[in-house]
Amino acid sequence: MRAVVVETPGTHTLATVDDPTPGPGEVVVAPAAVGICGTDVHIVEGEFAPTPYPIIPGHEFTGEVVALGEGVTGLPTGTQVAVDPSLFCGACRFCAIGRGNLCERWGAIGDTVDGAMAEYVTVPAANCYRLPESVDTVQGTLIEPLSCAVRGFDVLPRRLGDHYLIYGAGTMGLMMLQLARAAGAASLSVVDVNEGRLAVAARLGADATAIDAAALERPGGWETVIDCTGAIPAIEDGLTRVRRGGTFQQFGVAPSAAKASFSPFQVYNDEITIVGSMAVLHSFGRAVDLMAKGVIDADTMLTHRFGLADFTTALDTFRAGTGRKIQIHPGS
Repeated sequence: MRAVVVETPGTHTLATVDDPTPGPGEVVVAPAAVGICGTDVHIVEGEFAPTPYPIIPGHEFTGEVVALGEGVTGLPTGTQVAVDPSLFCGACRFCAIGRGNLCERWGAIGDTVDGAMAEYVTVPAANCYRLPESVDTVQGTLIEPLSCAVRGFDVLPRRLGDHYLIYGAGTMGLMMLQLARAAGAASLSVVDVNEGRLAVAARLGADATAIDAAALERPGGWETVIDCTGAIPAIEDGLTRVRRGGTFQQFGVAPSAAKASFSPFQVYNDEITIVGSMAVLHSFGRAVDLMAKGVIDADTMLTHRFGLADFTTALDTFRAGTGRKIQIHPGS
């Protein structure tokens, strides 16, 4: 089969590799569409520590079940599925208390084992979710990032009538925006240095947008401030804009060695809650349901489609910030 292989950090090729064979409890999926996210860029550049090389990337994907391993039932060939890429050991102390996203041996399809930037990929059958009839395979690639956003909301207060400030109007910022709207936000403000993305945020329900949060007006600050950028200047600025008693969420992925400055006195005196949100946890099935409900405007979120041979162009498009969700279609 054809596959994008990241041989070493900074080096990737379109190669011919052996077709995968499903083991017990596994299925082979023929990916129909695969979303590109920031993690894929980090993997290509050697900036995602858990990744072994060589590896086939791709963790946001849908496709058709084409082969079954021993013991797999209820998932016949031909079934269209979205795949939760999470791989938890099930035996460590975090898995034992239901916190698999903090698993001591955490892994993910496309991050630590071969993923979906290929004509075929082997996955655990238990990680496959049937696509609802109202969600096609192109739209379904949004389910995985949506499941991360749902996890983010699991650790937020989610009070009706709160005012939200979101840094970043990329895929995740726009998803958090749409979830906050559905969750009963009183107002939604979005900050991004890309004016084109701010226009999309306004179309998706933002009440106010700005390149600089200082241009926004909210006396006393916002009850909920969410960073979806991982950029230190945005994080440091966002921490100063939380209303007393409010919550700051670090959702964006910053470089592992990055450091941010903040006022410990402000956190103490204003009783600010700071929370993180890591990947997917008991949220993939709910993301499927939310996609079927139409909570996310999939047509607005999806902008570019490429074939496997155009993987480099797709990465460059992502880095340039000229699109929103960019996809690879391995079968094209």
